[in-house]
Amino acid sequence: MDHSRRTLLKSSLLLPLAALMPMSLLSSVAWGEAAQANVQTLELAIHSDNGPHRLEVEVAETAAQRQRGLMGREHLPEESGMLFRFESEQPAENAFWMYRTLIPLDIAFIDDEGRIVAINTMQPCESSSPRSCPSYPAGVAYYSALEVNAGYFAERGISVGDCVSIPDIAGFCQPPA
Repeated sequence: MDHSRRTLLKSSLLLPLAALMPMSLLSSVAWGEAAQANVQTLELAIHSDNGPHRLEVEVAETAAQRQRGLMGREHLPEESGMLFRFESEQPAENAFWMYRTLIPLDIAFIDDEGRIVAINTMQPCESSSPRSCPSYPAGVAYYSALEVNAGYFAERGISVGDCVSIPDIAGFCQPPA
């Protein structure tokens, strides 16, 4: 049996199983694979008085990735998040919102040296109209933003002035000596 016939046979055996799965599970699996296929992940560390805190984050670098953010997610693993990178400094009034975001989040705004310059807690917006959702500005200029589960920063004593570094990549700030 050649390779293509074997692949076709395996696929046809799985098709009846797929019919038994709930449609919501199938669509979430398909969406999750599509969303993760184009998103880079990396490990970063937040250096605070309580030591380094490591996170595995998805990186939103394109306008489309930043616009989608964590929309539609029902769960975010505890040591995970999303890092929003921008090509240039963002003004203090640029804000994030929680339209179609289902879980409460903390957001840390980060300057060009990797220092946290502001932290906000954001609640999900249940409105079907984006205009009805509150926005959360940094209040200071920033280059990146890091979203994690609500309460993450407070529970670990992470605050404004702490350092965010990317161990595998040069850049951002170095932890205090």
